[in-house]
Amino acid sequence: MSRSFAPAELLRVPLDCSLTPQEALRAINDQPWPFALTGDWAGGGAVVGSNPLIVADPGADPFGLLDELPSVSEHANAGLAIGGGWFGWLGYRLGARIEELPAGPPRPEPLPDFHLAYYDHVLRRHPGGQWWFEALVSSRSHDRVERRMEDLRARLAVPRRPEPVYVPPPAFRLSYTDKDRHMAAVAECITRIAAGEIYQANICLRLGTRWPGSVTELYARALDRLSPARGASFRTPWGGIASLSPELFLHRSGDAVVTAPIKGTIKRPEDEGIARAALAALRRSEKDAAEHVMIVDLMRNDLGRVCAYGTVEAPRTPEAEPHPGVWHLVTRVRGRLRPGVGNGELLRATFPPGSVTGAPKVQAMRVISGLEPTGREVYTGAVGFASPVAGLELNVAIRTFEQRDEQTWLGAGGGIVADSDPEQEFEEALVKAAPLAAAIGSRIAPRAWGASHIPASFAKGGAEERDAGAFVMR
Repeated sequence: MSRSFAPAELLRVPLDCSLTPQEALRAINDQPWPFALTGDWAGGGAVVGSNPLIVADPGADPFGLLDELPSVSEHANAGLAIGGGWFGWLGYRLGARIEELPAGPPRPEPLPDFHLAYYDHVLRRHPGGQWWFEALVSSRSHDRVERRMEDLRARLAVPRRPEPVYVPPPAFRLSYTDKDRHMAAVAECITRIAAGEIYQANICLRLGTRWPGSVTELYARALDRLSPARGASFRTPWGGIASLSPELFLHRSGDAVVTAPIKGTIKRPEDEGIARAALAALRRSEKDAAEHVMIVDLMRNDLGRVCAYGTVEAPRTPEAEPHPGVWHLVTRVRGRLRPGVGNGELLRATFPPGSVTGAPKVQAMRVISGLEPTGREVYTGAVGFASPVAGLELNVAIRTFEQRDEQTWLGAGGGIVADSDPEQEFEEALVKAAPLAAAIGSRIAPRAWGASHIPASFAKGGAEERDAGAFVMR
């Protein structure tokens, strides 16, 4: 699809609204294609939208679409504005449009390889709490946008509605695999590392349950318990996602680009002294350090394919970022794009994210295709937006619930390196998933571990599952 947008002006109107992002999303959830982004997007706050102007055709080039944006005149007071643009997801399988890869394992509930919709208006909540109606307005769309603003103003002015009745999903269980099969896949990956085929690969499993509830409400419930840095919810006619990701894949503003891979995670206890000790243990972990360095080098190389020579930089030591309940080791890799490099070319050089594939990336993806029992959908792809005002911003689609035909599932896994232990890697994947399930009122079925292999902090289920971060997670 090739589309020429008319030049647009940025319209920003403050709204008298005190709703939370969850409440604003509920207010428009009966409209077509509702979405929300919450956390650190575009400087922080929230973006909520519905009623897009365009929904991309499945046969379109999703990377090229992200360059099809209207020109917008300079706006001195744009601040943290977004205005509008393409919003949606890029599924992991799009990697096969860039590199020659195997067809991969079966897809039990396939989602579209990508979903992108163009919204010429959004609701924007700044970090301080002020809501704005923002739009990219052309001479042809002015009257329609004005009517839309009044409709949304009326919706947001309605006194707070009672929360919908929410029945949590049943327990999540291993889907299309079991403990022995996952451990065998990890062991085979270690063998391939020893043979020199790869240095690292992310091997993941899938946990699923049957649940007819709303993915929008699932996301709203999760936000009440967690505060993901790169949260996202999208509901479409064929399915939806609730992403609770902490990880930035790409942020592009002008010719400046940054990626921030995460490798290394540990629980951050409330007690300050214990929290410092936990962080020190993470920094001493040779395995985490090896994983982190490999992925940072991979991302430097990916950006180097499209950045001006000598501009790609990364600090020698990763930052320890505090996120809800955890420390993350993060390195920000920065560069300056060569003249003429668009969003599409940037993504073709870097997608899928290296932190959830492995190194070397293409061969790691081939190994993943042969060892995982089900094909990945949105999980380990990217979610976010491309805006002519705010630039390109995408998360890494980890810690993400996916839903189709009343099936809801969650991927989890970790980076496998030469000294990985298959049983520990299996446990780690479940430990990562458990607090996410707890945040939506569900749990991981005990038999997922095996009757004799349930970590002590999970033995009784319930509230104790929320302390899953006590385990080191990579």
